[in-house]
Amino acid sequence: MLLVTTEQIAGRNVEPLGIVEGSSIQTVHAGKDIMNSLKTLVGGELTSYTEMMEKARKLATDKMVKNAQQMGADAVICVRYSSSEVMQGAAEVLVYGTAVRLV
Repeated sequence: MLLVTTEQIAGRNVEPLGIVEGSSIQTVHAGKDIMNSLKTLVGGELTSYTEMMEKARKLATDKMVKNAQQMGADAVICVRYSSSEVMQGAAEVLVYGTAVRLV
């Protein structure tokens, strides 16, 4: 499945099939959340949060691709990601775009 942030795919015509999306809410272990709070005092990357967001992006993207495949799409154009904090130590990642068939 081709995923692009552009409105067109160079050299190809596209037939829009509809909007597709995927989302995932992830959290870190409470112990890691406490350790991350302490790490903010000294600075540096909060690796457990980085890993949490990477996992959330992958799961959300996989859900969007599955949705597009069910529509018979070859690609998703105009792909956009959004994230928001749901609660302390938990975040939602939303990905969306337009499923298209390449013609």
